[in-house]
Amino acid sequence: MAERQTASYLNERFAAAGLRPLTRFGQNFLIDLNLLDLIARSAEMRKTDVVLEVGTGMGSLTTLLAESAGAVVTVEIDDNLAELSQSELHQYPHVKQLHIDALKNKHTLAPELMDSVRFALEALGEESRFMLVANLPYNIATPLISNLLVGDPPPARMVITIQKEMADRIVAKPGSKDYGALTVWIQAQCQAQIVRVMPPQVFWPRPKIDSAIVRIDLQPERRAALTDLRFFHETVRALFFHRRKLLRSVTCSAFKGRLSKAEVDATIERAGYTGGERTEQLDVEQIIGLTEHLRLAVTNADPR
Repeated sequence: MAERQTASYLNERFAAAGLRPLTRFGQNFLIDLNLLDLIARSAEMRKTDVVLEVGTGMGSLTTLLAESAGAVVTVEIDDNLAELSQSELHQYPHVKQLHIDALKNKHTLAPELMDSVRFALEALGEESRFMLVANLPYNIATPLISNLLVGDPPPARMVITIQKEMADRIVAKPGSKDYGALTVWIQAQCQAQIVRVMPPQVFWPRPKIDSAIVRIDLQPERRAALTDLRFFHETVRALFFHRRKLLRSVTCSAFKGRLSKAEVDATIERAGYTGGERTEQLDVEQIIGLTEHLRLAVTNADPR
């Protein structure tokens, strides 16, 4: 299948089925066979790995994953693509296709998705690893990655095709225009790198923007150092919600009803700041430290 995914092949298959790619599902198919292979190779899969793919498409990447991984859970929301790809995947008994939306809502994964991953991990034994390897639909990339990292288990590795704009945000440095909540959430627990930038012409239909292959490796010791993952995630999003506001103002807004202004001032001071800084000026380690001070302040202020 991977050898046949070209623009002409896809055109013929879609035309024969009376279909066309659906924009609302972010259907842009990667037609450069070398790049499909690069995605699979960059994941460095083993036969003890469980790989999640979101966006089965026609099954081209799925078959490459099936050749290297111990189990593949692939998700396709589109009725027609789920049916078309199934004819290509029936020969792989260790591939399970879910015909669902990967997201229950913006902040929650579909329960069936992670249930299938956990079942496969248990079947493969203690040495198994969980990975996300996918040409992700652009419209779900951010919530999917964010929710996977707060989940249990988190992916040990992610190799994904996403918008270049999002890739730049993931690897951004403090003070840059791309530095934000997603940057901090990922870099606080992972190491990330851009593997390859891809122009529109390697996809069918062509998107209007560049894309990138990104590899994200979980660093378990860094993740374990985050005392309360959900509190950290929510706080980081709140601190960057008004990125141009001063730290004191944005913190007072984020913790309204939980901390008084005096408590916010005292907490910011204990963390080593004046409150006149902006969140985007702080590096990842500084934000981790500030968030922990805020967590302790909220815990101590809780009347329970």
